[in-house]
Amino acid sequence: QVQLVEFGGGLAQAGGSLSVSCAASGRTFINYAMGWFRQAPGKEREIVAAIYWTGSTYYADSVKGRVTIYRDNAKNTVYLQMSSLKPEDTAVYYCAAGTKLSSMDYWGKGTQVTVSS
Repeated sequence: QVQLVEFGGGLAQAGGSLSVSCAASGRTFINYAMGWFRQAPGKEREIVAAIYWTGSTYYADSVKGRVTIYRDNAKNTVYLQMSSLKPEDTAVYYCAAGTKLSSMDYWGKGTQVTVSS
């Protein structure tokens, strides 16, 4: 059974830093893209960052320069480091894995990130 489980998240102050991680199990994801998405209340889910099996990365414009995504294939884990947090970063952050960012195959249940002003 494939599972993606997010860790981390929580409450941070604006300007602060926070990290989340996602442990995948049930299969190898070495040939999959892994990404972080987020959904704020009343808004659609949006991509935050993704990292491909080649190691290349993608960042949404809204987080570029403030967020770093990296993965440890040996541990089947993907990480998201966030800094210079803004209140608008508040959302439920979801980990996902798949071959296409537009239709990821596997999703975690999400972890709440709240940034206070």
